[in-house]
Amino acid sequence: MDDPFAKNPNALARIAVRHFRCFERFETEFAPESNFIIGPNAHGKTSLLEAVCILLRLQSPRVTRLAHVVQHEQRGFVVDGYLGPRHLQFYFGRERKKLALDGVAQSSASEYLALARVIYFSNSDSEIVSGTSERRRRFLDFVAVQRDVGHRKTLRDFEKVLRSRNLLLKAPSPSWRQIDAFSESFVELGSRIATARHSLISELQEPVAEAHRAISGGHESVRIEYVPGNDGPDLGAALQRARGEDVRLRQSTVGPHRDDLRFFLNGHGSDIASEGQRRTLVLALKLGAARLLEIAFSAPPVFLLDDIFGELDVARRNALLAALPCGAQKLITTTHLDWMEPAREAHLVRLG
Repeated sequence: MDDPFAKNPNALARIAVRHFRCFERFETEFAPESNFIIGPNAHGKTSLLEAVCILLRLQSPRVTRLAHVVQHEQRGFVVDGYLGPRHLQFYFGRERKKLALDGVAQSSASEYLALARVIYFSNSDSEIVSGTSERRRRFLDFVAVQRDVGHRKTLRDFEKVLRSRNLLLKAPSPSWRQIDAFSESFVELGSRIATARHSLISELQEPVAEAHRAISGGHESVRIEYVPGNDGPDLGAALQRARGEDVRLRQSTVGPHRDDLRFFLNGHGSDIASEGQRRTLVLALKLGAARLLEIAFSAPPVFLLDDIFGELDVARRNALLAALPCGAQKLITTTHLDWMEPAREAHLVRLG
């Protein structure tokens, strides 16, 4: 019998979860292309997609701390699955974590994270455009880490340096001798993060514009602008100039933790865009990022779409599905399928 995953070995064949949010235990299989997870609200559809993202990327698209997804009164959760022939296992506990690939414990996540890429869509994605700068940085870094696993360590190392520096700035009488001991690492790591983000934005321009034309019918132009978290290209000089403000506010006021993005539609800022325009822009951002990952790895990422179709009219729902690469694996949550074109084939996973 032919292996349905032979043409797409980067697709998730099966997942099992234990003590994960609402799931005591749950296991299901997926098809290599279109999968619809169907069920009423509050029956675990979003949690299942979150578990897939954590299994493949060791990161939740919903929360920053994985302890928040551990089932109530349990000590940890397990996600376990097969990405084609590769066996992935991740245990997260409040006291320890364990990572295994093909049954072999991993001391580093590098090889594990090199296997799969993910693009996640949700109703809250409009906050990438209209919400805080933190949402935009998280979007950028989620994509950047998938292109270069080293970016993950750089981010973590910078966060440690930033916490240490801010802790010293909060002292009753800050010591610049102590604070400056972190400056070299702050500048080196911060510059590396800024360079990766700026490069990513430059490469995203065309695929995002192309995806935007496909979804909107080509009626609008789109442009993304990277806004660094410091004035001027020299982070070290900016850090020196910010000393007075850092002491006054008792925190580091310049650096990549202050980076931001601006979006423009037909040359106008997205702050005056309609809700529909913002939603279309976010969809184009995600599809553009997916295209970059597909080019970089010669295979499309796994697409996770969490109940976003209720916010779109029937024409845009089917247009979005058509815009997804036909050979890519799609896991899509929805309460019903009345809107889907009858010719489209899909594997169904029913919850509730």
